[in-house]
Amino acid sequence: MSIISLNNVSYQYPTSQSPVLQDITLDFEAGKFYALIGANGSGKTSLCNVIRGFIPHFYKGDLQGDVIVCGKDIRQWQMGELAPKIGYVFQNPFTQISGVKEAVFDEIAFGLENLGVETGEIRNRVDSVLTQLGIEALRDKNPFELSGGQKQRVALASIIVMEPDILVIDEPTSQLDPEGTEEVFAIIELMKRSGKTIILVEHKIELIASYADHVVLLHDGKVALSGETEQVLTDEAVLSYHTALPQYALFGMEMKRQQMDLGTIPLTEAQAIAAVQSWLRAKEGGA
Repeated sequence: MSIISLNNVSYQYPTSQSPVLQDITLDFEAGKFYALIGANGSGKTSLCNVIRGFIPHFYKGDLQGDVIVCGKDIRQWQMGELAPKIGYVFQNPFTQISGVKEAVFDEIAFGLENLGVETGEIRNRVDSVLTQLGIEALRDKNPFELSGGQKQRVALASIIVMEPDILVIDEPTSQLDPEGTEEVFAIIELMKRSGKTIILVEHKIELIASYADHVVLLHDGKVALSGETEQVLTDEAVLSYHTALPQYALFGMEMKRQQMDLGTIPLTEAQAIAAVQSWLRAKEGGA
């Protein structure tokens, strides 16, 4: 069942000379993990702004087409109504952190306080999220004294504690080292397993290959490719849109060109190892 539907959606910012989104038709099913990929300027962040209601409620401009979120057109939602339904995680965790709280516990609780949630429930929900994300040790630390990876996990916690059905996450690992990146993706995967709908903008294609269910490739504000992760990330056409493919998919394609067809195009290291082992067994059996 679609939790978000876009039909023939186009959008132009008030100061733009041309649309940044053009004739986009997409359906996002509840509980799935979607990755938005594409070169810089392809429209990924603008699409996120449409989905979370910042277009047209904050950025005015000209929005055409239908944007249906949880059964209602985006124009009919108030931003205050959307906040508990759609959580948004910024690229830079400094942007997410309020700056008015001196402890991680209070920072995570801040959004619930603004919604007027009862104190006892706030305490229970924050404690639960700290445990769920494995960040209990950060509870009493100052948010601004944390590492980049820790800040991003706190930023995620401050959204997850609101219990939204949809999480829109814009390049959360762009400023993180490999360890911090893996920690953030583990949290995103945890949210997917709990039934959340994830819409992620990300350039780290290897991780998308490992975690995402569905990939949407944007180019010049249009949907160039859309489909299951394996379908899109094994398509060489992706390269023509100045977007990367997983290294293991490139390896599989090169093997095929060298007349050593593995029988499949792998996406991950584990798939590549299994495919090569199978190919070697077949070759030895036919020798």
